Amino acid sequence: MSGAVGPLTVVYDHGSASAGELAVGLSPLAPLVFLVRPSAHSARTEGVLAQCGRTLRMTGDPQADARALAAEHPRAVLTFAESELRSTADLAARLGLPFHSPETAAALTDKAEQRTRLRRAGLDQVRSHQVHDEDAWFAALDDLGLPAVVKPPRGQGSTAVRTVPDRAEAARLAAALFPADPHGWVVEEYLTGRPSLPHGDYVSVETATTPAGTVPLAVTGKHPLVHPFRETGQFWPATLSEGEHRAVCELAVAAVTALGVTTGICHTEIKLGPAGPRLIEVNGRLGGHLNELSRRACVVDLVGWAGRLALGQELPGPLPTPSEVHYQYNSLAPVQPCTLRALHGAKEARAVPGVHGHRPYVRPGGRLPGGTGTTHLDLLWGAAADHDAMTRAVQAALSYLSHEFGFDDGRVETVHPRLTPPHPAPLCGPGRPG
Repeated sequence: MSGAVGPLTVVYDHGSASAGELAVGLSPLAPLVFLVRPSAHSARTEGVLAQCGRTLRMTGDPQADARALAAEHPRAVLTFAESELRSTADLAARLGLPFHSPETAAALTDKAEQRTRLRRAGLDQVRSHQVHDEDAWFAALDDLGLPAVVKPPRGQGSTAVRTVPDRAEAARLAAALFPADPHGWVVEEYLTGRPSLPHGDYVSVETATTPAGTVPLAVTGKHPLVHPFRETGQFWPATLSEGEHRAVCELAVAAVTALGVTTGICHTEIKLGPAGPRLIEVNGRLGGHLNELSRRACVVDLVGWAGRLALGQELPGPLPTPSEVHYQYNSLAPVQPCTLRALHGAKEARAVPGVHGHRPYVRPGGRLPGGTGTTHLDLLWGAAADHDAMTRAVQAALSYLSHEFGFDDGRVETVHPRLTPPHPAPLCGPGRPG
């Protein structure tokens, strides 16, 4: 199974790297086989994948998928899709290939299990409960106090993550959440971050794990969250002192190690609290948009680095420190279902000094489903001499941008994105992997 001529297999669905990024980053390393989960996203991108490798359709039967993949004699397997971490771990175990073990993949994708393992390792003090009915719901809130946060055990992009500010909202949510699905809900204490505006009060740490151990690659800062827990982008390097940088890196390495990660790149999010860094969550794959950021900031393709790790190759070395502050900003869709009617000001935003580009993800006429999950409308990117200059450039660009939405009740609204929202959402625990 581990012969030197076999292909590199990517279990593919919507994730932290696009089909184009996979083609660019992985094609030079080995022949490629894409094991594709049938979905609306994969239907749109399968043509791109087919141009740089073979594609196999997943059947939903783990044994059948493993037999089909075994016939390709794969040399390695990996995924960039949060939703496929468990299936990839199962395939790797069946074929004897390096990846997260099924037990580690379970801990990386189940918020309750991850909290339990990190707590046992002495790395996490966030109090939480997994609840399945209204009695357990109210008992958990009595123990944790209000406000609190509720989220599904499995999920991504802040989907269904809510704040419970008071007893009235607790009663309203109880009627909406129960009877729960078999996995129930995770209820956690509400954590307050330190004052940090115009930046967010959390960071992410990318780590690389090899048989020799885990090392930090990069620490990226974040823009403030938008209610309820939606992400609007990031920048590199973060605004941390030398001591804080060292502390968050050490915490990320310890967390990855405690969860049993033995190979690959992980994305760990860490809260900057008044008493020091606190773990938000560990994600068992590359963070979203990180590859675009690293390619601009230091000309390193992190998708390619993830492929190298899967193939058992050495990495070229540590990531170089960027000479400027490189940033990304994402406008967000409304939480109510609607249709995007128009985008205004993109040309003017691209002309702002320090802005290098703006790319829409949704075109006029596109339907937006609503909900509390993070749905990005676009990507604005650029670089600046320092963090203050970055803030000025992003604010200037956003002053031109606006989106016009048509809602199901007939309303039409024009929304201007803002770097610092009127009421930014605090980050209160895991559940919104980036």
